[in-house]
Amino acid sequence: MHIRTEFPYETVREDLRVPLPDGTLLYARVWRPVTEEPVPALLEYLPHRLGDGTAPRDRQRHPWYAGHGYASVRVDVRGHGNSGGLPGDAYGDAGVADGVALVHWLAQREWCSGRVGMFGISWGGAAALRIAAAAPDPLRAVVAVCATDDGYDNGGQYWGGSVLASDLPARAAGLLAAAAEPPDPALVGDGWRELWLERLESLAPLVHTWLAHQTRDAYWQRAGVREEYGAIRAAVLAVGGWHDPYRDTVLRLVGHLDPARVRGLIGPWPHAYPDRGRPPGPAIGFLQETLRWWDQHLKGRETGVMSEPLLRSWISGSHPPATRYETLPGRWVGDAAWPSPSVTPVAYALRGGARIVRSPQQTGLDAGRFSPCGNDADLPPDQRDEDAKSVAFEFPVEGAPVEILGRPRVRLRLTLAVPRGQVVARLCDVAPDGSSALVTRGALNLATRHGRDRAEDWPPGTTEDVTFELSGIGHAFAPGHRIRLAVSSAYWPWVWPQADSAGFTLDADGSLVELPVRRSTGDPAPVFVEPEQAEPLGEAVPATLDGERPERRIVRDLARGEWRLEADPRPGGTRFHPDGLEITEDALDTFTVQQDDPLSARARSDRTVRLHRPETAWRTEITTRSETGADATHFLTSDEVVCKDGDEIVFHRTWEKRIPRTAG
Repeated sequence: MHIRTEFPYETVREDLRVPLPDGTLLYARVWRPVTEEPVPALLEYLPHRLGDGTAPRDRQRHPWYAGHGYASVRVDVRGHGNSGGLPGDAYGDAGVADGVALVHWLAQREWCSGRVGMFGISWGGAAALRIAAAAPDPLRAVVAVCATDDGYDNGGQYWGGSVLASDLPARAAGLLAAAAEPPDPALVGDGWRELWLERLESLAPLVHTWLAHQTRDAYWQRAGVREEYGAIRAAVLAVGGWHDPYRDTVLRLVGHLDPARVRGLIGPWPHAYPDRGRPPGPAIGFLQETLRWWDQHLKGRETGVMSEPLLRSWISGSHPPATRYETLPGRWVGDAAWPSPSVTPVAYALRGGARIVRSPQQTGLDAGRFSPCGNDADLPPDQRDEDAKSVAFEFPVEGAPVEILGRPRVRLRLTLAVPRGQVVARLCDVAPDGSSALVTRGALNLATRHGRDRAEDWPPGTTEDVTFELSGIGHAFAPGHRIRLAVSSAYWPWVWPQADSAGFTLDADGSLVELPVRRSTGDPAPVFVEPEQAEPLGEAVPATLDGERPERRIVRDLARGEWRLEADPRPGGTRFHPDGLEITEDALDTFTVQQDDPLSARARSDRTVRLHRPETAWRTEITTRSETGADATHFLTSDEVVCKDGDEIVFHRTWEKRIPRTAG
């Protein structure tokens, strides 16, 4: 990593409040180049608190862009951080309308040339795409990193039509805690407490909304842009990582948007900006890549960025299973079109007749984290234990590597004795020593086999062919290795078990897996420069104490047949900011299930956030508890929020709700 201290422009920073049409004031931080010439504006628009939550990350990139001649702007979403207004639905229309208003406001500043770009990761990237679909005229370019284009099937709440147990409750819990955090009096003044209390009275757990929409209905369609690709006029650079759950967005965008205004980039990365060096790497000079994008589309300079291949991808080589890799073996490739003429679907027929698949409910405990961020225990370990709980089929790799790029697909002939169930398929790379490394996977809630927009019972005792895709991947299976397809009927805690999960019979002779095999084109490999960032914030993080709880721990109760996964998402611990703010965050997600009882599944998320300024004695604490369970007919949720100003409890509320199980 190269830290840059000298730039073409000197810069200034200003905090200000942006008025929305309804009078709400959004808190913004603007870094601008010192110049008399108007410059384009770059907007990053998030709910994640610019005053503390993203301050270290913001410092890496916004001053860097300003130093290269852009007004780089970071804004807190309505009802979050130091912005006014009340928090709302993460997928609501209000956030898009506010974002459109922000784009127009920026374009009208005297220091702005009238051209605006948007960038962001995760929520911020998805928001940029949704705002681009609203097509405000000043918005000319977007960089969307690790972003979803489909809030239902690729948004972290549902997976293959099933409730994503590992993330839907935990994500809702995290957003509940974040919405309960107070404004910072050092930034908003004496009215902070009144604003905070007003916010707290409006809180509502999003788990209620998300579980009320268990199929891809109008709510979820509005949460993404899959129905609105044609409305996007801005140039889009779509970026993802093979270890990020939203990488299929990149493949869809380069396949559906006009090739004259889209490019895709997928590396080996987790859910993180590609310049931050979060494993697995290698990292790239991502800020330099995006500067080429902005210069091309916002300043009209020919940078050659549109002469790059439509899709640049990393193809990983075979590697032993591990929960963390500093870097992965592999190479960069470029494809001029997507679907690529260099990629051919190759079918591998399964064999073996009728196979009963009845996986124990704890199958999936070695799945790893749904959204890896580069932590030590994020990635799936050796899959041999999971493979043993599944039905597996193998195909030897002989002579030359089998290189795949895209989304594998399975067609399975199944017979069910009950109306509901789910099927999970994992593609693994098995080395000569027998170790099994997960390559990619996919799932299907069998009630949604005819479409994610509806739930239909399976006529018991009947046989049907079902087809579904696995997540996209770039991988080369080495000669002497084996390609393994493992099929299971459970995958906890990723997939919430159906009430009568009884497995199924798989007719192997009527089933297949189709791999997107890529032939080598001999074209020059894409080349990237070394990562570069602006000077860091100077955040101090105390050394880790001995005895810190593990990131992921599995506990087995032999007598009860119960399995418990304790997952620490590592939200940040204790940090000291240069402006005197002290932040302490703690989080724990717990998932339990009994191996023979699908109705025993439970998820619990605990969150604590403390914000403290010793020089003013300002001290606040937010504690939340969120639990989700289910019986045969309903999901059962319980949420609690406790907020303190000093030692005084200023807010305490509990929500209990029963939500009908329609598809999930």
